[in-house]
Amino acid sequence: MLEQRYRWKNKHLRMHVSVLDGMTSPTILLKNALYLNQTFRQWMRANIWIYEDRIVYVGENMPTHIENCEIIDCTNEILVPGYIEPHAHPFQLYNPLTLAAYASQFGTTTLINDNMALILHLNKKEAFSLLGDLRSIPSTMYWWSRFDSQTELLNEEEIFSHSNVKSWLEHDAVLQGGELTGWPKLLDGDDMMLHWIQEAKRMRKQIEGHFPGASEKTLAKMMLLGADCDHEAMTGEEVYNRLMQGYMVSLRYSSIRPDLPDILDDMKKLGIVAYDRLLFNTDGSSSTFYEQGLNDQMIRIAIEKCVPVIDAYNMATINVARYYNIDHLHGQIATGRVANINFLSSIENPTPVSVLAKGKWVKREGVKIDGVYGTINWDQYGLTPMEGDWELSMDDLQFSMPFGIKMENSVITKPYSISIDASGDELRSNHDECYFTLIDRKGKWRINTLLKGFATNLSALASSYSNTGDIILIGKNKKDMLHAFTRMKELGGGIVLVEDSQVICEVPLTLNGLMSDLPVERLIEQEKKLLVELRERGYKFSDPIYSLAFFSATHLPYIRITPQGMYDVMNKTVLFPSIMR
Repeated sequence: MLEQRYRWKNKHLRMHVSVLDGMTSPTILLKNALYLNQTFRQWMRANIWIYEDRIVYVGENMPTHIENCEIIDCTNEILVPGYIEPHAHPFQLYNPLTLAAYASQFGTTTLINDNMALILHLNKKEAFSLLGDLRSIPSTMYWWSRFDSQTELLNEEEIFSHSNVKSWLEHDAVLQGGELTGWPKLLDGDDMMLHWIQEAKRMRKQIEGHFPGASEKTLAKMMLLGADCDHEAMTGEEVYNRLMQGYMVSLRYSSIRPDLPDILDDMKKLGIVAYDRLLFNTDGSSSTFYEQGLNDQMIRIAIEKCVPVIDAYNMATINVARYYNIDHLHGQIATGRVANINFLSSIENPTPVSVLAKGKWVKREGVKIDGVYGTINWDQYGLTPMEGDWELSMDDLQFSMPFGIKMENSVITKPYSISIDASGDELRSNHDECYFTLIDRKGKWRINTLLKGFATNLSALASSYSNTGDIILIGKNKKDMLHAFTRMKELGGGIVLVEDSQVICEVPLTLNGLMSDLPVERLIEQEKKLLVELRERGYKFSDPIYSLAFFSATHLPYIRITPQGMYDVMNKTVLFPSIMR
């Protein structure tokens, strides 16, 4: 097995060599396989020997001993490396374990994960213990180290202290710093963030940018300060500008930015035909977006857009591995690599029929193998049902703010002047304004305003899911809002819709009120029902899960609701402070 430092112990390495010497049988033999060889950029035939979780030989030879060896004739199989997701946010209602298990069914066997939820809500010992526990699953899990909270916390200096960030950067499972949602602070002279970037570079780790709409000059500045890659290109021209400044460019296809088809069209018009500096990513999409696949879907789109087939596969495999300096383990079918292999029905169909992850079958002939991902005792990491030993009252739902926030799309919010009477206990349903409250999960503070554009006839929504883990209340009826809040507490956290004092939809999030412990397939069912109910009540955007997450996200314009209060992103000022309860 892969050990703590993603290396095999000496005894394992000796065993691997003994397979080649004919002293030990392989555990799996793939005979006469047509596979993608990325060194020669060709489809080649070979026999592939696997011992436990490692490929120990690829070539013409056959093993001497095959006792207790599973032998598979791959004459009619097409093999490609397991796909790598370089930009996972493994807490978009799903959790790291359930996301990994689900992604493996579509051939994504390695994920490089955001650590935001872990650094915000777990102490260092709990978080690192969880990272260790996740090493035992068939998928391979790597991580980022965030440098800022992408909101205005009351205790930011404590959570993102130098010692805390440094400990994350030094962890062997962490491959990069970022993403740099706080890059404006860096340009304004934040030397601590620059120091962390320098530390990451010293450790030979990458820096992931977050530069939507950045000018050529800004891109050049960020490259000089240490950025290596950016995933925010939304047009072919933006891809070109990043490539010109030396960036690795991560092409995105996500639930709020399904840009890939248009980007590939633009790139073709611009004559971009070199793909070695390009990756694919799905940017932590909501579970319903993943119903049709993950990286396999992006490969399929690229092939349909006439990207050379081998380049399409490389953008989800070897390009990612080389960029992160893990190509000695991942991204190709070659001697010494981890046995992550996808078995395809045709070269043009990247969704695998069968999947090996660390040498274990996780999918076989189109059927999911149950039980291989096991379970995790979330309680030992502090991811227990959310507890709330405090109550909410009508006094907490008083709205007298002179202006509110207006939704422009799923995630962008602007200020607007409030012209309606919000002093009563209920708002009329002939407009799209709702009461909006962000309240500390421990009940210590709150901020109240109006939200325009979220829904026209939503009686009440309560959510413990948000960027900060604090509680969101939205609705037109204060009594139902209190009811939804009470029900959410009873669930131990979650998203609850209430109408006429009746619960009409709920998504339990029993892992600290942030994540579900259900398989992604079941979460998709719950999320679909939530979206249907919200659409019937006037939600018109693409992704309500991201809306809930990003109300407090200060890396996006223009007005945000944060633990410190209503925040003007462009001027970096708190307009109205939160109220202590």
